[in-house]
Amino acid sequence: MNESTSFATQTNTWVEKKRSAVQLINAIGHLMYDKNVELVLFRTSLVESGVSEVLDLHKYANEMVNKPIDIHNTTELANIMLRMNLAPSKIDIGRLSREWSMEGDKYASKEEFMDDKLSGFTGHQASSEIKPKDVVLYGFGRIGRLCARELIRMSGVGQQLRLRAIVLRSVSPDQVKKRVSLLKMDSVHGKFNAMVQIDAENSKMIIDGQEVLFIQAANPEDVDYTSYGIEDALLIDNTGAFTNKEALSRHLKAKGVSKVLLTAPGKEIPNIVYGINHKSLDLDNTDIFSAASCTTNAISPVLEVVNREYGVVKGHLETIHAYTNDQNLLDNMHKKPRRGRSAAINMVITSTGAGNAVTKVIPDLKDKLTASAVRVPTPNGSLAILNLELGKNASVEDMNKLMKKAALEGELVNQINYAIEEELVSNDIIGNTCCSIFDSNATIASKDNKNVVLYVWYDNEFGYTKQVLRLAKYIAKVRRLIYY
Repeated sequence: MNESTSFATQTNTWVEKKRSAVQLINAIGHLMYDKNVELVLFRTSLVESGVSEVLDLHKYANEMVNKPIDIHNTTELANIMLRMNLAPSKIDIGRLSREWSMEGDKYASKEEFMDDKLSGFTGHQASSEIKPKDVVLYGFGRIGRLCARELIRMSGVGQQLRLRAIVLRSVSPDQVKKRVSLLKMDSVHGKFNAMVQIDAENSKMIIDGQEVLFIQAANPEDVDYTSYGIEDALLIDNTGAFTNKEALSRHLKAKGVSKVLLTAPGKEIPNIVYGINHKSLDLDNTDIFSAASCTTNAISPVLEVVNREYGVVKGHLETIHAYTNDQNLLDNMHKKPRRGRSAAINMVITSTGAGNAVTKVIPDLKDKLTASAVRVPTPNGSLAILNLELGKNASVEDMNKLMKKAALEGELVNQINYAIEEELVSNDIIGNTCCSIFDSNATIASKDNKNVVLYVWYDNEFGYTKQVLRLAKYIAKVRRLIYY
């Protein structure tokens, strides 16, 4: 084969892959918006993905599982799903493709394979029978706006959570315009890919056809949500102003609110990291919940896996955290030490409650961990360094194998992403849906294999927001079937 023939062959092969990717994207859209079936590829949602992104995810999948995840097979399996009467669900097409490559010879056809694998996903309630839970965002800061983006992205037939209103201390036409502008354009997360219309005079916006009200309230108990047609709502408090049970209980005095979820560590209420301790909740007899902190969500999944397999004798957690609105842009007075110094040009040592907070989620680690934090001049994207003494010896290879398995199998696949990129930096993890991004190339073990140092990245805004909404769905009891 001469060089020109080889080039033409490679080009044709790539064109065929792109054609399959286009067909897969078409199937993904129909499954999501007609059937409420969301396809993911090893945790990463495929909804609204482009051709290059889909192909790149397949490349990552091949490198991760060392099995052929073929775009043509993936597309065929997705098209078969279009013809199936599936219940509202979230399905990992990557897992199905991997299983087909390993078990396909046992079946007469892909249709028979899919009928077998998804037998528990047929014959259930139709998508249209799902009753979405009304959601109110109390506050509209960094996490509130990301929650709004994701809630709208998940809208459609059979949506689980329905954003109805946003509560602010002050609402005016000018305020509405400014708030909507901040939602549409974000310096870190980019442009919001949705059709957003503003009805400033009536204090509302319409996003992809869905009306969202802006409600003014000086106090949590002042609002009658039922007067806006909002009933039995889950209120997500992202203000940071109310953090204990007494203060958060004020939300429950408002008509139309039945559950409250705090996007910060809470006192006297359950602090939950979804995937770790959410099943311990008494949903029927508990009305106020905390989604803990972004750092607690980042380190808990990795610590849970390591402690379960090797046992943590003791350890130190060092958080290298992006600066936040709590810090000053330029030097000025601040109630906390060092945070008054300019966030944009300084590394700032500060306190963190992550060491204690993680013990609320994993009680076995009580009194075993110390923690400190450094705020650094980046707007988003953080890193936790876990220096751990183990109960059993583990090499770098042992630790990476353990974390890779946790990222592919079991109950923490939504939480742990196994990163294999050799040149990974903080900007690369922005937008990652997992709350823990395990940097496999950075793992260190002592010569006697009794101590390990693990590097865990996290998008302290978006990755945390995904955890908040996973917990919100669980609290609201609007969970879909999951095939991971």
